[in-house]
Amino acid sequence: MMKGHGNYMPPAGGNPGVAVVGPQFMVPYPIDLTIQRKMLTLSEGNFNVTDSNGTLMFSIKGRLLSLRDRRVLLDVYGNPVVSLQQKVLSLHRRWEVYRGDSTDSKDILFTVKKSHILQLKTELEVFLPSNTSERHYDFKLKGSWFEKACTIYAGNHSNVIAQVHSITNVVFGKDKFLVTVYPHVDYAFIVTLIVILEEINEDRKDED
Repeated sequence: MMKGHGNYMPPAGGNPGVAVVGPQFMVPYPIDLTIQRKMLTLSEGNFNVTDSNGTLMFSIKGRLLSLRDRRVLLDVYGNPVVSLQQKVLSLHRRWEVYRGDSTDSKDILFTVKKSHILQLKTELEVFLPSNTSERHYDFKLKGSWFEKACTIYAGNHSNVIAQVHSITNVVFGKDKFLVTVYPHVDYAFIVTLIVILEEINEDRKDED
């Protein structure tokens, strides 16, 4: 079992569990989510997240013309769940994620950065706030954007917690991500990671 930091929670039954944003976003069975990006629009709504029945779970709104590329994950009632923003002048394109709509350091939930400044395949490392040394990551996302797939691990590569098993480029400026979140894993956390992943890869198209 992974020796985690912060809110890593092993549930009953001995199976690994992850509650980073909150345990209310954990269920004891796999959950399939669709994350769809709306592009070529002037509205603030950047992503919608639905379950396998098409029911809206979350929406992600962005701050237009924001220096930090700030985004807010909202629940179905429009309440902020987490806010995420890119750290200015970060070589590894570090993103910081805060509880609710906060930007206060005491409310930080986790940070995400590229494993390497230059990389051909997608590799992101996730650090919880108690992991101040960052010598070892708490979670890792690894895969190939060109092969349309990636996997998210807790601690090491033997503990898979979610998989993006299909990425579809849809006409009229929409991208669709099909994600399977494993049992007892915080799906709000996974959704936030996928949004950051997509933002980093969009940046790479323009700059790398």
